[in-house]
Amino acid sequence: MKTPSRLHLALGAAMLWLAALAAPAMAAGGTPAVQAYARQHGDPAGSYRVDPDHSGAQFSVGHAGVAVFTGVFSKVTGSYTFDPRDAAKCKADITIPVDSIATFLAPRDHDLLAGAFFDAAKYPTMHFVGTRYVPHGARRGVLHGELTLHGVTRPVSFQVRLVGAGKVGYLPKPWGGYLSGFVATTVIDRTAFGMDAFSAGIGHKVHVRVEIEGVRQGS
Repeated sequence: MKTPSRLHLALGAAMLWLAALAAPAMAAGGTPAVQAYARQHGDPAGSYRVDPDHSGAQFSVGHAGVAVFTGVFSKVTGSYTFDPRDAAKCKADITIPVDSIATFLAPRDHDLLAGAFFDAAKYPTMHFVGTRYVPHGARRGVLHGELTLHGVTRPVSFQVRLVGAGKVGYLPKPWGGYLSGFVATTVIDRTAFGMDAFSAGIGHKVHVRVEIEGVRQGS
């Protein structure tokens, strides 16, 4: 019987090592196992640049007294600082271009951007500056600030929830790095911002949900 060479032994050992590495990632039948999705639990403290490709805003408003209608704004830019141990350091500066609205019907988008509603030619952006954060535990709180919409600035408070934070190394720049994410919700009265067109057919109260993902500066 022929004795295996050192090369054959080395190749065999390498194959066994690779098989051992692959085994945990394979399910019964040789198919890849589905990895569990898990929230990141890192320290969220720091200053962040908003990732516009993974952030957005939604709004919903009553329609004709019989339904609720929802639209989105697809572009969110800005920055924020969050420190769960020092609320005085928490702040946000968020801008949304009005022309990033999408209601999935072109004529309606056109009407909303016109003078009767957002008047995007005259007021091209919405701008929120958060100046005071009141924590309600480690992961939730209320961010108070001022919203400028349709040329009118009013105080607005957002209910804020930390989703997660941590190092995400598998994403390339500009998306990867040390990330954190938040969901912020509020209700505004559109008529308080001078947007009172079709007041009998479209609700005055507008529910707003902003989903923010940010890249920590220096990561």
